[in-house]
Amino acid sequence: MVILMMTEFTPFSALLGGALLGLSSLLFLLLNGRIAGISSIVSGSFKSLSSSPQWRWSFLLGLVLSPLVLTLFDYQTSSSIDITWPMIIAGGFLVGFGSYLGSGCTSGHGICGIGRLSPRSIVSTCVFMVVAIIVVFISKHLL
Repeated sequence: MVILMMTEFTPFSALLGGALLGLSSLLFLLLNGRIAGISSIVSGSFKSLSSSPQWRWSFLLGLVLSPLVLTLFDYQTSSSIDITWPMIIAGGFLVGFGSYLGSGCTSGHGICGIGRLSPRSIVSTCVFMVVAIIVVFISKHLL
């Protein structure tokens, strides 16, 4: 059994993960002419249920089923999180609101936008990173 600890950084896993994300977003752009930003894919799926293209639902289904498929190969990730449900719900709300406010999510701006050298995405990603650093500092050192 292979257990991947999300808290353990290894240069190889980071390089492999980044390369796979970059390659998949590039292929998605080249083959579909669309950016693989999760927030726009999710919001587009629910705007008009009858006219949403099947690719949106297939993409989301793939996100949900991928971890289940990995379990067939005896591959697991750490499954314990030391956080309460109200904090998870508040975090999810803040991420969703931030994606709406920032006209995209971290995957859309950070992976696809920077790859296209979009100035808006570069600034957005810098803001994401600064806010993340501040939140981690506050939650780990001040609370």
